[in-house]
Amino acid sequence: MEIKITKAEVLKEKPDSATLGFGKKFTDHMFMMDWNSEKGWYNARIVPFENISLHPASTVLHYGSEIFEGLKAYRRADGKVQMFRPIENIRRMNRSAERLCLPQIPEDMAMEIFETFVSLEQDWTPSAEGTSLYLRPFLFGNDESLGVHAVHNATYVIIASPVGSYYAEGINPVKIMIEDEDVRAVRGGTGYAKCGGNYAASNRAGERAAQKGYSQVLWLDGVERKYIEEVGAMNVMFKIGDEIVTPMLSGSILPGITRMSCIEVLKSKGYKVSERLLSIDELAEALQNGTLKEAWGCGTAAVVSPIGELCYKDVKYPINNGEIGETTQMLYDTLTGIQWGRIEDTFGWIKEIK
Repeated sequence: MEIKITKAEVLKEKPDSATLGFGKKFTDHMFMMDWNSEKGWYNARIVPFENISLHPASTVLHYGSEIFEGLKAYRRADGKVQMFRPIENIRRMNRSAERLCLPQIPEDMAMEIFETFVSLEQDWTPSAEGTSLYLRPFLFGNDESLGVHAVHNATYVIIASPVGSYYAEGINPVKIMIEDEDVRAVRGGTGYAKCGGNYAASNRAGERAAQKGYSQVLWLDGVERKYIEEVGAMNVMFKIGDEIVTPMLSGSILPGITRMSCIEVLKSKGYKVSERLLSIDELAEALQNGTLKEAWGCGTAAVVSPIGELCYKDVKYPINNGEIGETTQMLYDTLTGIQWGRIEDTFGWIKEIK
């Protein structure tokens, strides 16, 4: 495909890796491409990073027709840059697009866009320990008229941000509050899609948890308020006895790419992994009788985030003495080792940027 490139006349100064934070600094350029129901995809371009102009009646502003993704590029010790499982982000974005009635992007086109854009911006990929170049593709409807209807015009954008750790705690265990009032999603809704409304609706519970000193909330299902679903904006896993348990994908849970990767790593090392319903009662019993050995969240931004304490109905339950567990540490070391090129990729997950 033809991608028109307009380079920025003045390049920004690269930030200090020690002060990156997450999603605070952005690269020199961004990718944009338009879609029309009659023309299809057109006007693919890389332009200097700038504000986006929208009509006040734009569909995304009134009806939430928006989806996004998150993935990373990593700087290896030999200086080369590589991406982690980008094809899975492309496929998940297309599933989200189908759910929100937004246009899908052919896989080969989407991959070419990633490679071209990351290649241009690869100098922004930091090399310090724990840092990476976070990529945020997003797609939104921008019909310039009011009314709920299928989208006829849309725009696809990719921006990039050099990042450090997602949580201020880094890989240290975080404290999580089990939420029993608000719910994140229900089956038949948009829980499996990566759309902005899912995250906006989670903010109220997240703020309540933060006020009590917790990093995130653990969500229960939206029907029975009984079964574990996700933790904050991540999937969640528990080591109960000798079994690794993660909630099954029921339509209300985001099919995480890091979740998928954790399961594949665990199975390759002989762990028993179960994707099933996990009730809050079973989890509470495991907390009380000591069979819950480890718990962790997993997602692109944080990779693996150990859980050191759960709070349910104001009762606090420490997990593994508030320390990172052996299995959690193994997953973090394995995934980040593959991502940064320190460990051989035997799974075929890496896409090297030329």
